[in-house]
Amino acid sequence: MAEIRRAVGADVPAIAACVRAAYEMYVPRMGMRPAPMDADHAARVAAGQTYVLTSEDAVAGLIVLVPEDGDLLVENVAVHPSHQGHGYGRVLMEFAERRARETGAGSLTLYTHEFMTENQRIYTRLGYTETTRRTEHGFARVFMAKPLSR
Repeated sequence: MAEIRRAVGADVPAIAACVRAAYEMYVPRMGMRPAPMDADHAARVAAGQTYVLTSEDAVAGLIVLVPEDGDLLVENVAVHPSHQGHGYGRVLMEFAERRARETGAGSLTLYTHEFMTENQRIYTRLGYTETTRRTEHGFARVFMAKPLSR
């Protein structure tokens, strides 16, 4: 059975491994490493912004949630390839929505790379709409939002 809990420092190596495994397939497509692969996972864990989804005591996935201007930013969501196909991505996104409502956020926001088209389709199915596209830090990003009713 999968559980979601706030990450602790001891989770950082497993978080980094999960992110690396989940994103490495995009490197050839993008011609560069996706930003989450080089993120400071320890800092996000220390800030209390990272949650891990565990299955049989192993980190199967994670989500990083950052408060931002009255909204809650899904800065990163990743499921290890060995655990994909079990609905864990959806479970993590549903968790994000619950956390956003608990904190009174007006909406959930996120961004993905323009070449990650499968992610854009998933987010659209989950109720997100594209708000803008722009290049940040060398990444061509698609920004999306999901307004939350209060």
